Amino acid sequence: MSEPMGRFETPDVEELPDDVRERIEKETEEAGFTPNVFPAFAYKPSHFRAFFEYHDALVDDTSLERHEIEMLVVTVSGINDCLYCVVAHGALVRIYAKDPKLADQLATNHRSADLSERHRAMLDFAELLTESPGKVDDAAVEALKEAGFTDEQVWDVASVVSYYNLSNRMATVADMRPNDEFYTLAREPRE
Repeated sequence: MSEPMGRFETPDVEELPDDVRERIEKETEEAGFTPNVFPAFAYKPSHFRAFFEYHDALVDDTSLERHEIEMLVVTVSGINDCLYCVVAHGALVRIYAKDPKLADQLATNHRSADLSERHRAMLDFAELLTESPGKVDDAAVEALKEAGFTDEQVWDVASVVSYYNLSNRMATVADMRPNDEFYTLAREPRE
């Protein structure tokens, strides 16, 4: 196994504060391996706590479906050239959307993906907020509402996109590496 990140020393999990170590152990048990994002972000335990608390709020207190969150993450991460997030969240798209091809389509060009009009509008908004946040205006928000998104869902889309722009930039600076397990996870169609 390679180091979780290439530009900073990854802390020894056994030397981390109890709550951080316990969270990493829990994630390892659930996944069957330790996703590199956990030991990498443990570089600064106070930041680890805030980062994952916000992550948990985004996936637990949301009006979006889990596969929609992961679609947003992969699209934004593809735009930002974030290898770690494209690969790791690509696996989650395959799991939650039950679609072995969708993540690859989203990572390269969401406009060529097999999407509903609702999801196309969502990902077009994600692209705009990622590449040109100053161009997000009433018309951009209204386009999401016309596609069927409620005010709360628009808020949740914007929150996920904003969070993963932060995450992508930190993963890039740290040279965070995807775990080998993510590359092959859920590649077969699921029933």
